[in-house]
Amino acid sequence: MSNTLYSVITATGSYLPTRVITNQHFVNTEFYDAGGNRLDKPGQEIADKFEQITEIRERRYVTDDLSTSDIGCFAAQAALASSTIDPEELDYIIVAHNFGNVSATNKRTDMVPSLAARIKAKLGIKNPHTVAYDLPFGCPGWLQGVIQADYFLRSGDAKKILVIGSEVLSRVCDPHDRDSMLYADGAGAVLLEARASETPVGIIKHGTRSDTDQFAHLLRMGTSSNPEYTAQELFLKMDGRKLYEYALKTVPQAIKACLEKAGVPIENVSKVLIHQANGKMDEAILKRLYALYNMQEPPAGVMPMTVSWLGNSSVATLPTLLDLMLKGELENQTIQPGDTLVFASVGAGMNINAVVYKVPEAA
Repeated sequence: MSNTLYSVITATGSYLPTRVITNQHFVNTEFYDAGGNRLDKPGQEIADKFEQITEIRERRYVTDDLSTSDIGCFAAQAALASSTIDPEELDYIIVAHNFGNVSATNKRTDMVPSLAARIKAKLGIKNPHTVAYDLPFGCPGWLQGVIQADYFLRSGDAKKILVIGSEVLSRVCDPHDRDSMLYADGAGAVLLEARASETPVGIIKHGTRSDTDQFAHLLRMGTSSNPEYTAQELFLKMDGRKLYEYALKTVPQAIKACLEKAGVPIENVSKVLIHQANGKMDEAILKRLYALYNMQEPPAGVMPMTVSWLGNSSVATLPTLLDLMLKGELENQTIQPGDTLVFASVGAGMNINAVVYKVPEAA
């Protein structure tokens, strides 16, 4: 049997911002509904209900001195430090994000130069053939970057690619919208390398879908829910109930389709790594996935979670989750050689993607 090129994750890194923001932070906030009406419920009741619905009790925010490209660079440095390569050997740097280089002094979208160009410069990489570009694709952006990297690596066009997800949502969410409690900041990165193998390893199959016809604007930018807020900023807005229903209907089917394409039975899946959007929603997605296989309950521990203490950092949730697991920093959750992983994400667009990944056996 001849060798085939596969894409293998050889190093990971992440950055967890140092500011820990608990739900108590929001107790005295004035929240308004989509119609501009102030909520008359006590702040503690709103915070408690939020935690019950989402399982989020705290999240991380960046300090005022840091921007999106800064924390993306930190995650990249961590990944490169745990690798054996010279950064000058990188063929591509792909950076997923949605709002550009958001800083404390400028919350408007800033995408020139690209985050990838800024991060490459911060890393001090001089090689002009290290191609750096951005990928705005909603929350599934990092995983879509991994999928693009897979095409480059399998084609033989590249040997080493760094894929980063970096986001600062704390500065683009409406302080008067309850949904702002979902969002967090963070960054994660992986190094993918081409590996020749007689048997499938690394990325086995992947799939992506974009449902724009009816669902393109479930996540969008809009003015503050507070009618008295007179500043000109636009904030991240979502139709939470419709998004929840969309995700439950489509994400399990998308994961199943990817598994079938890979020829992998659900019983062989060791871990399902899903975008950390909302704890209850992710649990419902997982249960529906296994129900498609006539299994009443998913295996215990099959879906590791960080959303309860890291919140939803969009493109950063999956690479951060992977990094914490591989480095033994997630309690009672490990990844072993030979494991089959499923990555999945859903977000603005609306976009969904999934990847089936076979962890290489120990050398």
